[in-house]
Amino acid sequence: QVQLVESGGGLVQAGGSLRLSCTSSRRTSSNNAMGWFRQAPGKEREFVAGINWRGDSTSYADSVKGRFAISRDRVKATIYLQMNSLEPTDTADYYCASYRGATIGDTRSVAYWGQGTQVTVSS
Repeated sequence: QVQLVESGGGLVQAGGSLRLSCTSSRRTSSNNAMGWFRQAPGKEREFVAGINWRGDSTSYADSVKGRFAISRDRVKATIYLQMNSLEPTDTADYYCASYRGATIGDTRSVAYWGQGTQVTVSS
């Protein structure tokens, strides 16, 4: 069983920034991709960003391209999501995800989820 512990959510004004962190209990030699998803009230969970095990390949949802950046520290077994130019539509619970394998995908490819951290962007 892999545990994912997230931190960094909170309340921010539109145009502001936040950085989310997620530390995994999985050993650093793992080649699993990791990512971030989000779920707004009344909506389905959606992909936000993903990163491969080496940290040199990333993928983003169109809605966050150019504003969010995902990164990975394999030594610390931690991934980050730097969120800039936040908009009220970014308000959601954000979930860290560990994929079953090396490929970044949708929710069906996720093996483990974090508990979620709330991000609220006020206008």
